Amino acid sequence: MDWIWITLGVVLTISGIAGCILPFIPGPPLSYIALLTLLVIDKNEFSARFLGIWLVITIAVTLLDYYVPVWGTKKFGGSSKGIWGATIGLIAGLFLFPPFGLIAGPFIGAFIGELIGGKDTQAALRSGFGSFVGFLAGTIMKLTISIIMAFYFFRAII
Repeated sequence: MDWIWITLGVVLTISGIAGCILPFIPGPPLSYIALLTLLVIDKNEFSARFLGIWLVITIAVTLLDYYVPVWGTKKFGGSSKGIWGATIGLIAGLFLFPPFGLIAGPFIGAFIGELIGGKDTQAALRSGFGSFVGFLAGTIMKLTISIIMAFYFFRAII
């Protein structure tokens, strides 16, 4: 029976890492749930403190993931139209030009959003770059956390 929980945990771990790159899958929460699957089997070596700390980290990273791209866009002079453009560009890029669209989509979307909002080309490019930096920072942050949780998961089952 343990193999069912371990298999579920492996699927959740892989989905969690994939979710760090794909915008519609919550990566770190899935990685955390993978750790929780080990609570029901004999391979559980995680203390309540360990799981509590990782729960706080998971919540913080998930919340920051929504804020960091907005911060990047605003830091580089972007407006709400640039932020909306970056979000639409991310989703469109995912479907139109995978996997490169995940990187180029937010940049192009923010750029177009700022142009529509009346900014000049230079300001729109700066906003697009800010969106890209914010998206990249958020992705790296989520990926790092999910990979660390994957390490703990696989170390526990081996």
